[in-house]
Formats: sequence, C-alpha cells, structure tokens
Amino acid sequence: MSRLFSPLTLRSVTFANRVAVSPLCMYSAVDGVAQPFHFAHLSTFARGKAALVFSEATAVEPAGRITPQCLGIWTDEQRDALKPITAFIDSMGCVPGIQLAHAGRKAATSSPFAGGGKPLATDDPSGWHVVGPGVEPVAPGFQEPRALTESDIADLTQSFVTAARRSLEAGFKVIELHGAHGYLLHSFLSPLSNTRNDGYGGDLPGRMRFPLEVCRAVRAEIGESIPLFFRISAIDGRQGGWSLDDSVALSRELKAAGVDVIDCSSGGISGAPRFRQTDDNKPLDAGSARGLGFQVPFAERVRREAEVLSMAVGVIVDPHQAEDIVASGQADFVALGREIMHDPFWALHAAQALGVDDDFAMWPPQYKWAVDRRAQIKRDLA
Repeated sequence: MSRLFSPLTLRSVTFANRVAVSPLCMYSAVDGVAQPFHFAHLSTFARGKAALVFSEATAVEPAGRITPQCLGIWTDEQRDALKPITAFIDSMGCVPGIQLAHAGRKAATSSPFAGGGKPLATDDPSGWHVVGPGVEPVAPGFQEPRALTESDIADLTQSFVTAARRSLEAGFKVIELHGAHGYLLHSFLSPLSNTRNDGYGGDLPGRMRFPLEVCRAVRAEIGESIPLFFRISAIDGRQGGWSLDDSVALSRELKAAGVDVIDCSSGGISGAPRFRQTDDNKPLDAGSARGLGFQVPFAERVRREAEVLSMAVGVIVDPHQAEDIVASGQADFVALGREIMHDPFWALHAAQALGVDDDFAMWPPQYKWAVDRRAQIKRDLA
C-alpha cells in the first residue's frame, strides 16, 4: 500500500491522496477577478488528480496584492468568478483550497514576466502605498511602508475574516493563511522586520500576536468543519532572524488556535527562499542552490515537536521521494509547484510509477479509455 496515495480526513473533508498543488501566482487577474486562464490553469491539476488544489495567493484587500494582476477576494464579483473553478475541482473528486494573503511591504511590484518583479514607483498610476509592521523597506529601492496602527491591524484581521467568508461562499473547502516569504504576517513574526515596541512587537509572543489573532478570528468565522492550513517560513536564514525553534513554538500556538496543517516553506524576509538544512539542522546559506527536498526537515521537525500535521514543499520531484516523505512520517502532505506546472498530471503518473494504478482507474473517464488503449498499443509494438 502506498502512503502517498492513502486517503486522509481532516474535519469534514477527505483528501483522496497526499499530493497538493502549492499556491502558484499567475499574475493574470483583472482588478483581482479570475479570468478564463485561471479556470484552465487550476482545472488541469484537478484532471491530474492532485487531491488538494490551491488557488494562488489571493489578496484580502487591494493593497494586499503583490502585483496589480494578482487575484483578490475582497469583492463579491471576485468571489463569483471563482465559483466555476471550485465546482469543477470538486467534480473531479479533488479539494479546492484557497490561500488568503496580504503582501505587506512586498506589495506593489510588477509581475516577474512583465517587469521583472521590480517595485512600482509611488507615482505609478497602477501602484499604491505599502504597509508593514514598521517603516523599514523590504530591500533597497523598495517603498518605505507605512507602519500599521493597532486600529489598522484590527481592520486587517477583519479583512481576513471577510475573505474567509467569501471563500466558503465561492466553494473552497480548505483555507490557508499565508504567513511566509516576507509577506505581511511573516513580517510581523520576524525580528528582522518587526521592530515595534508595542503589544504587536518585541518578544516572541508579541510578534506572534497578529498572526494568531487572524487565525483565531478566521477559525471562528469558518466553523469547525473546514480545515485550516498556515504557511510558514520555517527559517529566515539570516543572522538574528526567525529560527526553526521559533517555528516550532509558533506551530504549537497555531494548533491551539485551530490550525490543522503547517505548510513549511522558508526564507523570503528580504528575498526568495535560498536556504537548506545541514545534517545537524542548522541553516546553511546555499546561495541559489536548492537540493532535493531541501525544506523537508522543517516539516519533519514541526510535525514531531509541535505534534501537528505538516506539509512539505521544495524540490519534491520524484514519486518515490514523495512516497518516502509521507511513509517515513516526515510530513502528511507533499506540495508541488514548479514540478506540477511542468507535469500537471504528476499525481497520475506517480500512481503508476508506484504501482497503485496500473489499470488507469484514477484517470478521468474521458481519458481512461484512450490512455488504456495507448498502453495496449505500446505493448503490442514491444
């Protein structure tokens, strides 16, 4: 029996296997509204039978977008545009999930394929002013953010709550809160970006306060039947930054706040995740090098020490590698990004490679009859 292809039930939702599609930003929305591209993009992964298909990071307010082309869910129009997508994913026996996000001080940039991800000028008509825990910019050349007041924080918490309500109305069955990669919630967690001296800064409990308040408020809004995930950057990988010990402590608190799964990524407080673990679990600056499963040890330690389910991400490419991660108890889900963009039917191909779907039973019936015939032709020609 394959553990990768064993079902898992969380609250009222059953996942057919442990393969998830990571939130993949497509920078193709118009005024935050999903387009036909989004349907084509996300429906492909459902036809490929990944059990959990996340939408991209979806902004809870206009200023929370990474780029002007990012998806949003702060209006009913945006909600309604997502309904056909979630309905199709559900019809394929897969679970539609949404990642609710606010880009914070990393907002107001151009898309990576139309401007190189550079910050928009403050006088650019397509840009806006960014916010953060303080006034420190994320990097030289980026905007100086406006420091959020306690009243602003309360308003943003409500924005997450309202977005969660719209998400359920849109048909999503899993919600993930984005607390990684230098975006708003992560910027409150890290001592490198949060230098506040009020109740939302200072020591670890103070820096965790805003993300935990968001978690509790969202859990109260969505009730007890909906699984709640939280994505963390397990380490900043910078001297004096957020550590794996901090992540374990946070994960314990997240679990108590109603989070079911910790999605373990890394880095991004001042750039992309660029760090792997050494054998003794100490972060090592590896430049741009990323080895196979370089972030899996984060998910393993969080799962073991915080006693909460975890999701592993980061250069997971081979079915046997993914099987080992789940079977050995390092993580409960594996999430794929670039690899599943390269092969949207990765889960179906993995099931065949692991010998759990030799007769193409997992494939959509519209495909099964044809790929079964293809296999027969290949055998006849051999």
